[in-house]
Amino acid sequence: MLPERQFRVLSTTFESLGVPAPIVKVLAAQGKTEAFPIQADTLPDTLAGDDVLGRGKTGSGKTLAFAIPMAAGLAELEVTRKPGAPTGLILAPTRELATQIAEALSPLAEAVGLTVTTVFGGVKQARQEQAFRRGVDIVVACPGRLEDLMRQKIVRLDDVEITVLDEADHMADLGFLPVVTRILAATPADGQRLLFSATLDNGVDKLVKRFLNDPTLHSVDEANSPVAQMTHHVYETASAAEKNDLVQELASGLGRRILFMRTKHQAKKLAKKLTAEGIPAVDLHGNLSQAQRDRNLAAFGDGSARVLVATDVAARGVHVDGVELVVHVDPPAEHKAYLHRSGRTARAGSEGDVVTLCLPEQRSDLRKLLNKAKIDVKPQRVDAKSAVVDELVGERAPYVKPEPAAQAPQQRAGGGRSSNGRASNGRNGGGRPSGNRGGAGARRGGSTGEGGQSRRSGGSAESRSGSGHSASGRSAGNRRGGSSNAGHQPGRRRSGAAQGARRPARQA
Repeated sequence: MLPERQFRVLSTTFESLGVPAPIVKVLAAQGKTEAFPIQADTLPDTLAGDDVLGRGKTGSGKTLAFAIPMAAGLAELEVTRKPGAPTGLILAPTRELATQIAEALSPLAEAVGLTVTTVFGGVKQARQEQAFRRGVDIVVACPGRLEDLMRQKIVRLDDVEITVLDEADHMADLGFLPVVTRILAATPADGQRLLFSATLDNGVDKLVKRFLNDPTLHSVDEANSPVAQMTHHVYETASAAEKNDLVQELASGLGRRILFMRTKHQAKKLAKKLTAEGIPAVDLHGNLSQAQRDRNLAAFGDGSARVLVATDVAARGVHVDGVELVVHVDPPAEHKAYLHRSGRTARAGSEGDVVTLCLPEQRSDLRKLLNKAKIDVKPQRVDAKSAVVDELVGERAPYVKPEPAAQAPQQRAGGGRSSNGRASNGRNGGGRPSGNRGGAGARRGGSTGEGGQSRRSGGSAESRSGSGHSASGRSAGNRRGGSSNAGHQPGRRRSGAAQGARRPARQA
C-alpha cells in the first residue's frame, strides 16, 4: 500500500517550496506565483529527488508539477549535453499533449540553460535526428516514434536522470504499455521517476510496482470526481433536425468552445458547416497531418476560430485558456471519456459549462454514463429557441463571412501534345504524373490512432533486459531493478537532505 498524502489547503508560493530563483522568475512573468494543490504537494518530494506517483483529475496542474522538478533537478545535477543521449525524458500518449508539455517546459528549461525537443510520429524524423545529433537535454516523446529512433540507434536512454510518465492511464487505454515498459527498462534503474495518472487501473499499477522505488502517492482528489467549477447540463431534443439547430446555436457565442463528435468524418463536416454559416470553426482529429493540427490549434488559440470541433484526440492534452463551453454533440462511449472531454473547460480554478446533447433513444445509456461519472444533472427538453439555451450562450458573436474556397489549378487533360509532338497523356516531359504524389492515398494515416502515434503490428519483439543495457558501464548491482533495492545506492538520492545535496550526475 503506497503512502498517500491529500493536498494541503494553505496557499503556497513556488519560492517557498524551494523552486530555484530563475524558474520562479519565469513563472512570475507568466502570472504564476501560487502553486496549485498537486504542485504544492508533490514539489517537496520531487525537488528532493524522490520517486512520486501523482494522481489527479484533468486540469489540476499536473504539467507544472513535473516540469518544474525536471528543469530544476537536471540543472542542479549539472548534466552534460551529449549527442543522442538526453538526461531528461517525458513520455506522453499523444503528439498534442507532447507539444503542449514542451511549450510549458521550454521557458523553465531555458532559464537554467537546458534544451527541450519533441519526438512523435506523423512527421518526418529528420528534424528529430538533427536535434539528437546536436545534443538535447530533455526529450518530450510519444512512445512509438521514440522506440523507432532507439532501434535505429539515433538515441539511447542510459544517461537519463529523470523520467516522467504523464497520462499513464491514457497510455494504457491506447495499448501503449508494452512499448512504455520497454522504454522505461532502457533507462537507468537508479534514476528518478515520476508517474502521473488519473487512475491506477489497466496495468498502470504494474508500471508503478516495477519502475518506481518506494514512491509517495499524492492525490488531489478522487480519480473520477467532477470539478466543482464545472456546471453540467443535459439538453434533450425531439429529433436530429432540432439537434442540428441547437448545435449551431450553442456554437454561436462569443467565447471559445469545443464541440466533441464521435467520428472524424462528422467532426470535419460540422466544422465546415459552421464556418459556412458564419461561425469560424476548425476541426481536430486523427486524419490531419501534424501541420494541419498545428495550424488549426493556432487558429483556435489566437481567436481566429472560436469553435474547435474534435474527436476524442483532443480530450487529453489540448489546453487553450478561456474555453467557456464544452458540448458533447455525440455523447462518449464511457464515463472516463466524458470526464476528460469535459476537462477542457473549468481548468485551473476557472469556471465553465458542459452540455451533453441527447436524443430520446440515447436517454438510458446517457443516464448510466453520468451515474458512473458521478454527475448529478436533470435533463431538460429544449430546442434552439429555448430560454435556457439563450441564457447559456449569452451574447452572440458577429457573423464572419467565409473565405472563398481556394481554386485548384487546372491541369491539361490527357492526350495533349508535348513540345516534341508526342501525346503527353497527362505526363510532364515523359516523367511521372504532374499531380501531387503525396495525396491521402500516399500517407500511412490508416495506421495512425487518434493519438497520432504510429502503431506497428508484428515486428520483432525486442528485449530490453540483460546485456542489452550493460554497455552504459553500470553493473547490475548499481540498479534498483524490479522490487529489489539490494543494489540501490542511497547516496544517489537526497530525500530529507538539504537543498543542493541532490545525488551527483553520472560520469561519462
